[in-house]
Amino acid sequence: MTVDSELYPLQAVYGASYIFIDRCYVFIDRPAPGSYRITLSAKQSVEEAEALRQLVGEFANELLSCTWRHQVTQDNRVAIETVTVQAIAGAMGEPSLDDLADFDFTDEALDDPLGIAQSWEEKHGRPSPDAKAKTASEPGADEAKADAEEASA
Repeated sequence: MTVDSELYPLQAVYGASYIFIDRCYVFIDRPAPGSYRITLSAKQSVEEAEALRQLVGEFANELLSCTWRHQVTQDNRVAIETVTVQAIAGAMGEPSLDDLADFDFTDEALDDPLGIAQSWEEKHGRPSPDAKAKTASEPGADEAKADAEEASA
């Protein structure tokens, strides 16, 4: 059979050929740019023409399946690589104290040009709990708090 190399990438041809290695010999040739010629030879003698046609039909189906898997893999390559890297990083275990001591925490956590990532306090204009604790520890903070409570009552 001859197939178009634009429709069937070489990796898919190799994948389908590998599936059939136990049943037949597979010869892949490139008679012209843009096409592959695949020749199947049964390992056991097959005298019926229908059996040979069935073998070629099964190979064509497997080639189509391998081509589809190749396309799905190409479309999802970033997700596959991300999951793989996370799995390998997780298998390495937690970082040691020395690794954490050497880590540079000064970099910005994320790039937020639209200002979406805000704390609740920043969004509503209220002081953060750290700021409240800091002002409470300053001298005269209790009197200012009492004055504010009297004014609101």
